[in-house]
Amino acid sequence: MPQGGINSNENTFQAAKRELEEETGITKAKLIKELNEWLIYELPKNLLGKIWKGRYRGQKQKWFVMKFEGKDQEINVNTNNPEFLDWKWVDSSELPKIVVNFKVNIYKKLLKELSNII
Repeated sequence: MPQGGINSNENTFQAAKRELEEETGITKAKLIKELNEWLIYELPKNLLGKIWKGRYRGQKQKWFVMKFEGKDQEINVNTNNPEFLDWKWVDSSELPKIVVNFKVNIYKKLLKELSNII
């Protein structure tokens, strides 16, 4: 896997919690739902060979819905290996409008599966 991934001593949820903390500083989150299927996306042709040192064509992801139970001040995306420039709260219906185009279908699928809980 390009980044993230599941360490040999972790299950998928443990890996998700670790990644959440590494990427955002968030440690106070409660599991709401684990999505049943793995979601897959491929990079567009113009990015192939340019990111992830050219070793990957996309990602296979396991998604979890969690409720943030901390304070906004605890969120820190300025990490040792930052993956984000900034963060903000947005209404879930806005997600397909603001994500990179090659991930839009993943977010639409997420919203459909989560429509009864968000």
